[in-house]
Amino acid sequence: MARQGNILLVDDDPSLRRLLALRLEGAGHNVESAESGAAALRALERFNADCVITDLRMDGMDGIDLLQRLSHDRPTLPVILLTAHGTIPEAVTATQRGALDFLSKPVDKDVLLARVDQALDQAGVAGGDWREVWRSRIVTRSPLMHRLLEEARLVAETDTSVLITGESGTGKEVLARALHDASPRANSAFVAINCGAMPEQLLESELFGHEKGAFTDAKQAQQGLFRSAEGGTVFLDEIGDMPLALQVKLLRVLQEREVRPVGAQRSLPVNVRVLSATHRDLSEAIEQQQFREDLYYRLAVVTLALPSLRERPEDVAPLARHFLDGIARRSGRRARVYAPDAMERLCRHDWPGNIRQLSNVVEQNVALTRGHVISPQSVDKALSGHGRRSATAATLQPLAEARDAFVRDYLIQLLRISEGNVARSARLAKRNRTEFYKLLNRHEVDPADYKR
Repeated sequence: MARQGNILLVDDDPSLRRLLALRLEGAGHNVESAESGAAALRALERFNADCVITDLRMDGMDGIDLLQRLSHDRPTLPVILLTAHGTIPEAVTATQRGALDFLSKPVDKDVLLARVDQALDQAGVAGGDWREVWRSRIVTRSPLMHRLLEEARLVAETDTSVLITGESGTGKEVLARALHDASPRANSAFVAINCGAMPEQLLESELFGHEKGAFTDAKQAQQGLFRSAEGGTVFLDEIGDMPLALQVKLLRVLQEREVRPVGAQRSLPVNVRVLSATHRDLSEAIEQQQFREDLYYRLAVVTLALPSLRERPEDVAPLARHFLDGIARRSGRRARVYAPDAMERLCRHDWPGNIRQLSNVVEQNVALTRGHVISPQSVDKALSGHGRRSATAATLQPLAEARDAFVRDYLIQLLRISEGNVARSARLAKRNRTEFYKLLNRHEVDPADYKR
């Protein structure tokens, strides 16, 4: 089956862009075009590209500059260079710097499509419809999340152990399920357990199983979650809360690929992939001897750090609509909508409880709204019972006020550094002293307040 991918095409020649776009779209690819390197970087903020095809020679940011930027920001994104005959030596040098390949102009159609297939192979784009796996699990239009999902897509195809970090409510289990669904183990079980939700002896029995009579309530033998997930994935949520004694036993399971049920005389082989998650800083826990360093390195072969919802505010609106649609499907009723002012209030909130809190607020709004449209007052009422709001998030300042506040804080910081010395502060700000005094007067900042 032919692979289909998102291709970003970068060239300052509009006729060549159109020709190549037609060829790529004819092969089933989704194409976004950009006329310069700078435009390409802007496009990547909204377009989740699997491959970049860029001309070598362009005004401003050329293909080499774009390649260097992408090699730093998105190292897994394959780049193909287009080059005229005279620039082939430069293109060869570029491949040594990280470009996947280069194509000479005029570009042969069959060669172009073959190189794009090769690039999609490198990017981890499977012949199957892997995109539906991510779309069904992950709702986002955030560049931060797109970069994270690029890494997740690559690691999903392997058996590598992955540690997912992030604040509570950011969707760590959702990402773990997406990793499982996009992996070769997708047709086997996905088994999740919260390691901080039960006492040590019960947790050991749940994970590894037990023999009949192994303890007082063991009326019959149980195989445990590791063995029930045979061939699939075990997800250990809140791994940072696992008791130390049990960490030793988990390490042995990961090393030997065997489990010993509680009360058993021998170990049994298991074939599972282990994903884990925590909201804790495990480096700090290791220093405090609350978490084993050797277990950490077994679990965190790859670490995926989920951003908080306040770091991806562009996702609040699509997530809210996703939750509204889900509630409508479950209830069999028409989906509610937020009034524009109500959605604005949601987007300005800083969401200390992250996506879980947003889901709770949306569900409360639906439950307490009689009509079709959710009002701003309903949102305010729901948010009033959901903890803090940041001052900047609760009321967005006009640009002029925000700029004045920034300048005032900046001036105060300079005066603190210089201990109220205006001449030194002006030098740090790269401004002359007269202009600096005018800024101080305009923003009502007195240098005397900051002298030692």
